[in-house]
Formats: sequence, structure tokens, C-alpha cells
Amino acid sequence: MQSLNKLPRWLTVGLAFPVVILNGWLLLQVVQYFQPLVSVFASAVLLAFVLDYPIQFFQSRGVKRNLAIGGVLLLAVVILVALGLTLVPLIIEQLNELVNILPNWIDSGSQQLDAFQNWIATQTLPVNLSSLFTQLIERLSNQLQAVTGKILGLAFDTIGVVVNVLLAVVLTIYMVLNGDRLWDGLYQWFPTNISMKVRQLLREDFHNYFIGQATLGAILAVTVTLAFVALRIPLALLFGIGIGFFSLFPFGTGIGITIVSLLVALENFWLGVEVLGVAVAIDQINSNFVAPRILGNLTGLNPVWVVVSLLLGAKLGGVLGLLVAIPTASFIKDITDSWRTGEFEQAGDVSSDAAKVTGEVVITHK
Repeated sequence: MQSLNKLPRWLTVGLAFPVVILNGWLLLQVVQYFQPLVSVFASAVLLAFVLDYPIQFFQSRGVKRNLAIGGVLLLAVVILVALGLTLVPLIIEQLNELVNILPNWIDSGSQQLDAFQNWIATQTLPVNLSSLFTQLIERLSNQLQAVTGKILGLAFDTIGVVVNVLLAVVLTIYMVLNGDRLWDGLYQWFPTNISMKVRQLLREDFHNYFIGQATLGAILAVTVTLAFVALRIPLALLFGIGIGFFSLFPFGTGIGITIVSLLVALENFWLGVEVLGVAVAIDQINSNFVAPRILGNLTGLNPVWVVVSLLLGAKLGGVLGLLVAIPTASFIKDITDSWRTGEFEQAGDVSSDAAKVTGEVVITHK
């Protein structure tokens, strides 16, 4: 061990790099081999983590934990049943409607492009956009039809989905009831000073991210949907919920708004521009006035590392990997910063001093 400490820092990092790469590759193989069990377990952990927030809220108001757990689980079931009976059928219905009317929208977009091309010809401008836009529309329509077909296929492939959902629900209930003991058992493998800091940072990073992003996504989805309904935008519920869902991912809000605006512009160009302006305005209000109060400085990650973490998360876990990529990267950054600044050693000194004081108190009492 002493000989390793005497090695130059660059050589130590160089020796550790292939080990890290090999462990990362092995982790990828394990995750892919045990799919979809890994996704089910991760989903249960995330749901239990989110449900723990209202449980702690009720506990802070003097409600006993068992009663708080029962109330939160009952409330979650009522909300899920209500959403399943109201919003989900409407979303599936509008998704089917989008698949049916998409060819008509594409024809309308082609006619608008032809009219625009004719206007350009009357202005004697040497520009030919019809072929380029035709190719873009064909590719966009093929991608949208493929995506919507997969979504509908997933929605009607009930056997595997129902089994995974039921398994995730059972694991979520177990994690809510016995999660503390499970995590205590895992943290016991670490020294006391490290486990305390890791537990604190893990809870802060994941709690802040998921609660904050879910709140912002819900606010954005509701406000955008109401605005679309007021403007009589077709498929307002589907488009509003879609933009809110995209907002759960970094850089996803802009992608969702762009897709919705392009789809509406196929039917009516100026209506698409109106949708773009309204959605961007609502997003800016949400980002500049609401988000700072809820999130603050959420991760402190460099945008480059945000993109890298998203790519790795998508590679490892698909959509679920995208959801956990940012808080995981933020947690790794906080752990690295704490280790570099020596906070683990300081926490260890504090815990050892507390243990000494406790021991002296016990001896004096005896």
C-alpha cells in the first residue's frame, strides 16, 4: 500500500483508468443481461423514494409513520386509478387520432410548401425548397408513424406490461415499508463517516431533482394544456402532456415544443407559429420564475457532463436511464468534491470525537 502511495499521481490515474473502463463495461453487460428486472427494481426504488417525501411531510406534522405510509399509499392508489380512468383513455384516444390524421396533415403541409414555393417563384428568387422540404416531411412522417406505432403496440401488449407494473408496485410497497432497513444494511458496509455523507448527498441529489422536475413538469403540462385548449389547438391534451413529459429530461422541453409546433404547422403554418410562441413563453415563465424557487442550483454540473451523463444513461437504461442520469452524475460530482476537500476525514474526526464523548459519559454514569 505504501509503495502505491509513492507512485506519481499521473501513473496512479493511468493504472486506474483501464480498471474503471473494464468495470463500466461489466456493469453494462450485467444491466443488459438482467433486463427488465433492473428497470423494474430501479422504478420501484424511484417510486418509493418519491413517496417517502409526503410520508416525511406527514410525519413532521405529528402523524405516526405507519399511519402516514398507509395514507400516502392509499392516496397514490386513488390518484393512479383516477388518472387511469380519465386521462389515460383520452391520451390513447388522441394518440390514435393523431395516427389517423397525420397523413392528412402531411398532405396539408405539402400544399403549404407548394404555395410557398409558388410565391417564391413569383418573386423571382432562385430558391428551390420543394424537394428539400418534401424529403424532410417524408422522414418526419415515417419517424412519427414508427414511434406512435411502437407506443400503441406497447399499450396493447398488456401481458408483459401488466406483470412488470404489478411487480414494480409490489416492490415499491416493500421499499416504502422496509426500505430503511434495507438501506441501513447496505450502508453498514461503509465506514460511519463515509456512509453518513453518502446517505446525505444521495437523498439531497435525488430528492431535489425528482421532486423539483416532477413539480415543474406538472406545472408546465397543465398550463400548456390549458393554453392549447383556449386556443383550440387540435389534440391539446396529448400535446400538453407530451411537452410536460419531455420537460422531465434536460433539454427535453425544447425538443417537445419543436415537435408539437412542427406537427401543428403541417395543418396550419401560422397556427404552428402561434403554438411555438405560446409554449416558449410559458416555458420561459416556468424556467425563470418558478424553477429558481423550486430547484435553485440543482446540480452544478457542466453542460458537457450533462450531455455525457444523458448519453450513458440512455445506453444503460433507455428512458429510465435518462431519468436517473442527471441526479446520479450530480451525486458522483458531490462525492468527488467531498473527497477532494477532505470532508470525509472531517466527518470521521467528528464521529470519533462523538464516540469518545459518549464513551466517557457511559463510564462516568457507571
